[in-house]
Amino acid sequence: MTSMTHVILPFLLRKGGSLLLLLLAVSSISFMLVHFSPIDPIQAYVGADMLRVSAEQREAIMQYWGLNDPPLVRYWNWISALVKGDLGTSMIFRRPVLEVIGERFAASLTLMGAAWLLSGLIGFVSGVLAAMNRNTWIDKLVRWYCYTLSSTPTFWVGLLFMLVFAVWLGILPIGLAVPAGVTSDQVHFLDRVRHMLLPALTLSVTGIAAIALHTREKLIHVTESDYWLFARARGERGFTLFWRHGLRNVALPAITLQFASFSELFGGAVLAEQVFSYPGLGQAAVEAGLRGDIPLLLGIVLFSAVFVYTGNTMADLSYRLIDPRMKTGKRL
Repeated sequence: MTSMTHVILPFLLRKGGSLLLLLLAVSSISFMLVHFSPIDPIQAYVGADMLRVSAEQREAIMQYWGLNDPPLVRYWNWISALVKGDLGTSMIFRRPVLEVIGERFAASLTLMGAAWLLSGLIGFVSGVLAAMNRNTWIDKLVRWYCYTLSSTPTFWVGLLFMLVFAVWLGILPIGLAVPAGVTSDQVHFLDRVRHMLLPALTLSVTGIAAIALHTREKLIHVTESDYWLFARARGERGFTLFWRHGLRNVALPAITLQFASFSELFGGAVLAEQVFSYPGLGQAAVEAGLRGDIPLLLGIVLFSAVFVYTGNTMADLSYRLIDPRMKTGKRL
């Protein structure tokens, strides 16, 4: 246990330092891009009443949000507040950015968690079946599915599912996270599940391809190894052969790839939530970008960077905890 702590602790410290540098780079680049954005934050803030806003009112709004200050001063003020845990106030929701992110991420976490589990399990099983039945109709079907879905945009899959299951068949709701016109105390758990099915299914089917193809190639490489051929010569077949000699060799890369897919998962969630009007963090990011909500947009950018980096760190850490060969290594 002590040796494991000595190995894991330096790894976490290095990852923590790398995360700080990453956030500094992301924050500076994001702030620069927002500054040069063609969107006028005042016009986006006021909306259709822009023609009724006088020059004095416009100046007061800019003074209130600190838009009159030079870019470096605004960036320094924002970083100083960020160090204290203050991401500012959302211009759209009139609430603290941290509060908005926490509320929206709670909705997105359920959606992304369900899609992440489904895509990982289905992708792994599909890859195993394709490799164990190489060059058969099962293998060709899995590869056709993966190549097709990997080149298909997430929003198009979402629109297709909406058309089939919500419009034509009418068995699932067309969007939102809860039924329209219903108070929160009247919403049941099954209502939330039904509204989450289509966006979760959209994220799942588009995330299967990478894990399935990777697992297939890895298992095919295992089936061509000497110890696999020796096991077959001893009479081992089917699931027993895979369980004893193939599972661990293909499970570790699959787990690493699955944790590393957090960036694709978050990007897909942005599109899926927008298509289904699902009130998650992805939809808030799109709304913040279109309406010039700079504090919320920058907060979501930083949060997404932490989210993706955490997924990559968990991938590295899980690999080292599962693979015994990594426990005795001097470097991580």
